[in-house]
Amino acid sequence: MKITCLAISLALMTSAVAAQEVDPKDRFSSCMKTQRAVASSKRGISTASFDRLTSGLSPDLSVLEFLDYQPEFRSPIWDYLSGLVDEERVADGLEMRAKWADTLAMASERYQVDPATIVAVWGVESNYGRNFGSRPLLTSLGTLSCFGRRQAYFSGEFLSALKILDSGDIEPDQLVGSWAGAFGHTQFMPSTFLRLAVDGNGDGKRDLIGNVPDALASTANFLHQGGWREGQPWGYEVLLPAGFDSSVSGRRDKRPLSYWTARGVRRADGQPIAATDSAAGLLLPAGPAGPAFLVFRNFDVIYGYNAAESYALAIAHLSDRIRGGKGFVTPWPTDDLGLSRLERRELQTLLLARGHPIGEADGMIGAKSREAIKVEQQRLGMTADGRAGQKILSGLRAGTTSK
Repeated sequence: MKITCLAISLALMTSAVAAQEVDPKDRFSSCMKTQRAVASSKRGISTASFDRLTSGLSPDLSVLEFLDYQPEFRSPIWDYLSGLVDEERVADGLEMRAKWADTLAMASERYQVDPATIVAVWGVESNYGRNFGSRPLLTSLGTLSCFGRRQAYFSGEFLSALKILDSGDIEPDQLVGSWAGAFGHTQFMPSTFLRLAVDGNGDGKRDLIGNVPDALASTANFLHQGGWREGQPWGYEVLLPAGFDSSVSGRRDKRPLSYWTARGVRRADGQPIAATDSAAGLLLPAGPAGPAFLVFRNFDVIYGYNAAESYALAIAHLSDRIRGGKGFVTPWPTDDLGLSRLERRELQTLLLARGHPIGEADGMIGAKSREAIKVEQQRLGMTADGRAGQKILSGLRAGTTSK
């Protein structure tokens, strides 16, 4: 019996090793054969169309390293928001709201979503069309459907991308986007496009890449279908009384507003909390020492766009700023706040001046910038964590002025 078990174990180990040693191209080719069959039998994509659209397709294994990195989950909330809701993005949002006022008015009337929220999604998702991503979607999604974790999910998105191309809404060479497959002005995933994209300008196509009216109308439709409540806020910042029991917090734990007012919660802007039966959850993104928010159903709808509370708060806050609102009243619980994109570019310029080969000062803090920051933090006696914050920026500024 022991010999038999040992033989079985060795066989399984040998199979596992053999599986790992399969050439990625061979594995990808085998995977595509499976996808081809599924596309034909379940997605209505002919084998001829599949072969035409995937001709010459090969895997890009570099996308696998992004599977476990998403800044909305890994970055401190004050870092995440400092780059997404800075003065540049607010000013650009105001400009875009004015430029596309008629288009936004039509989308707002049709889908009962206010223009500022639509513009805020656009601003966070692609910086108003400036950052679409540059990865060919079929390459990224094809790779992710055959390698790594979540293959079933990405397989569905790969087939959805093929369906989009097969329908003729978007040309194959235009379908580029993020490593995960999001594309266009408001970064729809392919399956979301098939469900919710609309023709916003009446030209008979749904094009989120080259057509702003389509993108804005589709975004409004997304929020509308998610349950957006016209005329209601996403929420607002509140102040908590001393000794408040934060165990009752949580976006999903909605309670009547009377519950919160009875416990001393009040709006940070000084306005009264309306005496209605509306239910709200208490959001504490940095714990009880940081800003607090009562959030309503509309916040959950924004959350549905990309399931991260920090992401939803970025869009919600940006929409408020576009309406003329101010920053948060309660400061973040840190002595080293994050940097705006302008400040990030300044930091990179200072790093370049000190001889660090980090490339262009583009405000994107990548691996080279983080390594350079570590070197400078160590030189200045700081914790060498590679984080781009106010302390390292101030330290480098001081070094420049002292020369």
